[in-house]
Amino acid sequence: MDQMRVNTMFRPVIFLALYLLHFSLAGQDKGFLKGKVTDGRNGDPMVSVSVSAGTHTGTITDTAGHYLLSLSPGHHTVSFYFIGYETDTRTIHVQSGKTVRLDIGMHEISRLLDEVVISAARYEEKLSEVTVSMEVLKTYQISNRNITSLDMILEKTSGINILDGQPSIRGGSGYSYGAGSRVLMLVDDMPMIAGDAGDIKWSFLPVENVNQVEVIKGASSVLYGSSALNGVIHLRNRFPGNDPETEITLFSGLYMKPERRELVWWEEPRWFGGGTFSHLRKIGGLDLMVSGNYFRDNGYRELEDEKRGRVNLNMRYRFSRIQGLFAGFSSSIMSVNASDFLLWQDADSGAYRQNPMTYVPYTGLRYHVDPYLEWSSRKGGKHTLKSRIFTVGNVNADTSKSSYSRTLYGDYRYQKNFRNGMVWSSGASVTSSRIIANFFENHSSANYAVYSQLDARLADRLKLSGGIRWEMNMLDGAYYHSLPVLRSGVNYQAGKATFLRGSFGQGYRFPSLAEKYATAEVGGLKIFRNPVLEPEKGWSAEIGARQGIAFGNWKGFGDLALFWTRYNKMIEYSFGLHPPDSVVTPTIEHLGFKALNIGNARITGAELTFTGEAVYRIASLRLMGGYTFMQPVDLDRLEEEGLEPDDYILKYRHKHALKVDAEIETRRILIGTNLSYSGRMVNVDEVFIHPLFGNLFLPGYPDYRENNPSSHFLTNLRIAWKVNNIFRINVIARNLFNKEYIGRPGDLGPPRNITLQLRVRLNEPRKKNPV
Repeated sequence: MDQMRVNTMFRPVIFLALYLLHFSLAGQDKGFLKGKVTDGRNGDPMVSVSVSAGTHTGTITDTAGHYLLSLSPGHHTVSFYFIGYETDTRTIHVQSGKTVRLDIGMHEISRLLDEVVISAARYEEKLSEVTVSMEVLKTYQISNRNITSLDMILEKTSGINILDGQPSIRGGSGYSYGAGSRVLMLVDDMPMIAGDAGDIKWSFLPVENVNQVEVIKGASSVLYGSSALNGVIHLRNRFPGNDPETEITLFSGLYMKPERRELVWWEEPRWFGGGTFSHLRKIGGLDLMVSGNYFRDNGYRELEDEKRGRVNLNMRYRFSRIQGLFAGFSSSIMSVNASDFLLWQDADSGAYRQNPMTYVPYTGLRYHVDPYLEWSSRKGGKHTLKSRIFTVGNVNADTSKSSYSRTLYGDYRYQKNFRNGMVWSSGASVTSSRIIANFFENHSSANYAVYSQLDARLADRLKLSGGIRWEMNMLDGAYYHSLPVLRSGVNYQAGKATFLRGSFGQGYRFPSLAEKYATAEVGGLKIFRNPVLEPEKGWSAEIGARQGIAFGNWKGFGDLALFWTRYNKMIEYSFGLHPPDSVVTPTIEHLGFKALNIGNARITGAELTFTGEAVYRIASLRLMGGYTFMQPVDLDRLEEEGLEPDDYILKYRHKHALKVDAEIETRRILIGTNLSYSGRMVNVDEVFIHPLFGNLFLPGYPDYRENNPSSHFLTNLRIAWKVNNIFRINVIARNLFNKEYIGRPGDLGPPRNITLQLRVRLNEPRKKNPV
């Protein structure tokens, strides 16, 4: 009996010992495959490359590009996969107890359809597989055109219009006097929107160190929150390769005299100039990027000039002892001394002369500090913690218009990559702002959000995407709840190079503090506060098709999208009598502009874009552009009687826009041109075209609008000479044919101007694709 009890007690132990012995003996039959994966272009180690040998055996590379696989003896087919690179497949033979070494150099996919983007789903995916319309701008497009502020190139991009600094994608925005943006600006995945006016500070963005700029067209509030109601612009900075890179650019330019000589108010030439520099290098596990910019513009308009300087620092450290862990830090600081142009003196000799009553020079200091952590596990999980302090301070000569804002931002995101191609992203973010402003008092605001998105492949050719976000806003201690917003999308590969997509996304925008509380008077124009202004909401939907094209040496794609956008409680500045509730009989003192929830709006249209390139023995050609048709309608005005067909079109919109860019480059010479056409601006604020009030606020504008078409066709030209691998000389002519054109009322565009640019590149990488 006791013997039986002992046997029973030790039976589990014996089984466990036999199991471990079997496992140990089985492990002795295994062999090993190890190696390093690098970028075949520059030799950089590649992190998180998927290495697989069959369906159930695989791993990913560490921060140094190393990998290790345990395999049974025999022949194996091993695949190395990383998005944006050609999949590399090798056959190896493994022997028991032996180690096989296999180092791989992977090469980027050259097809335009396979360009890698991040913004659409906040992880890397091919451009052809996204479920929304996107535009991608590359480094060479910025450097070849001497872009000193990001809005200069965005306004030449299909579907985008920038009116006096305010961006609009496919007619989603009009003009709101510098307050509030329906397009969210991101720098390295973090928002860069001023806390007071809710606007974009274009000159603060580090264009001298751009890797690429990605533009999402349509509501993106699920992933990015408020201010993404109309879309997202995402600037991604460069990181260094194995070889140090240093680039210095010096430029100087001159404004030519306009065709109408009566517009010339200056006696001395009006010039602009400046320079940029950038330096990138690796120091052990540290990636270091330092860059800067100086710009001086005397201005082609009287009492408008600008002088600014900016320095940027980016660092990223890879921990060797903790695989997959990165720590980073970036910062920019800029000083600016400028005065902006608001209203002309008159439409004739005073069109380039500022109304002295609107002249307010200012000095400003802007900076941001961004520490972050990122850790990727071998099992496909990725944790990201990012934060930002963004400060904007303006001191005006008229101190009643001075302001200061400080915005704190934090975001935690978890991303899980599954082996079946499914990607799940979830996170939470917090934004807090403190505003001190003489012209709309002091305020504090906060935003809390949680979000989640799932992207899944149901088949090799079918991809589905869905997400949800919920936010809560707080203003001066009072809470404003919002309903959850949803998005969904589908992408189907119908052929070898044919991709069909559809998407639906809800969005919203909480009004900026300037829209709710700003009170000002500029040149007789009054702006009134509206503390009860409510958030605007909406949604956008589209269906689209992207077709790859290849014939002869040409490769590229064409894209057709049909879009539909709806806004509820849309915020627009409206002119009229706006007395406080305590006033019974309004007077002229209560006449001015006020941000109101005007009601409902609908924007429908179509967009056709194309991108292509061809490489020949002696030259390469690049061509891109597109045509956008929009029908932006104020739905509430549709019910009014006696209106003409265009009377219900939303203000400050163009129904037609065409933009084309082409360039040819040989070994030494580059010639390029940019053509852009903007159709007539259908409607503006009625006060500006009223025979009495229009001539009171903007002398001569009613007749000017009547006699001059607001549509315009502009041509830019650029010519470059590559002296050698170090020096390059560019000449850029903007508004080549010296056309006179106008944007918003009272804002005449610049005449022809010529820029001479010298670029110096030191420590040039061994091999670099210019595209």
